[in-house]
Amino acid sequence: MSKYALLFIPAFFSVQAMAQDKKIDPAKDPKTTEVWAPVPKSVTPGNLPQEAPSDAIVLFNGRNLDAWHSVKDPSKPAAWTVDDGFFTVKKGTGNIETNKKFTDYQLHMEWKIPANITGEGQARGNSGVFLASTGGGDEGYEIQIMDAYNNKTYVNGQTGSVYKQAIPLANANKKPGEWQYYDIIWNAPRFNEDGSLLKPASVTLFLNGVLLQNGLVLKGETRYIGAPQYKKHGPASIKLQDHGDPSPAISFRNIWVREL
Repeated sequence: MSKYALLFIPAFFSVQAMAQDKKIDPAKDPKTTEVWAPVPKSVTPGNLPQEAPSDAIVLFNGRNLDAWHSVKDPSKPAAWTVDDGFFTVKKGTGNIETNKKFTDYQLHMEWKIPANITGEGQARGNSGVFLASTGGGDEGYEIQIMDAYNNKTYVNGQTGSVYKQAIPLANANKKPGEWQYYDIIWNAPRFNEDGSLLKPASVTLFLNGVLLQNGLVLKGETRYIGAPQYKKHGPASIKLQDHGDPSPAISFRNIWVREL
């Protein structure tokens, strides 16, 4: 070893000692903000955005309505008409709802206003999806479905509204005869033991990829007449509406839900 190398040895060891003695300031250490658990579960997405991911519950498989029943008589199956890959409201048979009850979820559903639609205002392709069915008939929290492509009505009753409660942020309707889709995030309300409201419901809604409701906090259940109000309930079915107007019936397909 040369004499020059020996000159560097003390300096090298002094640097090492300094590094060992130095305390790292947690405020300047990026590792202090790293979270490693719990590890999110793995979910395989569909090949296309509208296809059900691996952890979804499929509510309509294109062949039958086994996941649904009649609201008028829960002991009876849904009586709506199933065709090749879609189903259509059978006018006069009443609303249908899911056999399974849900609390918080992500919902995807597709629907189509008939190309030969008639009528105007609320009597033109009217239906709705109730994010929580809380009783017979139209009890629950309704997202409106109707032909709003070129059809004037009250704005808190057009497609994408929380019916009689919240105006949609945009009109993203396609023309009749084309399939349209909702993607919905639903957070159900929570109640105290005495029935009083602990936490209100909220909803985020996309129509055809366009945001229409952005984390909207609901004032209560849908009311056709009067102000919305809450009543205590737990997990609830998802309900589709047979509105009863005389226009041609609308159709649905590709319905799936992910529990949150």
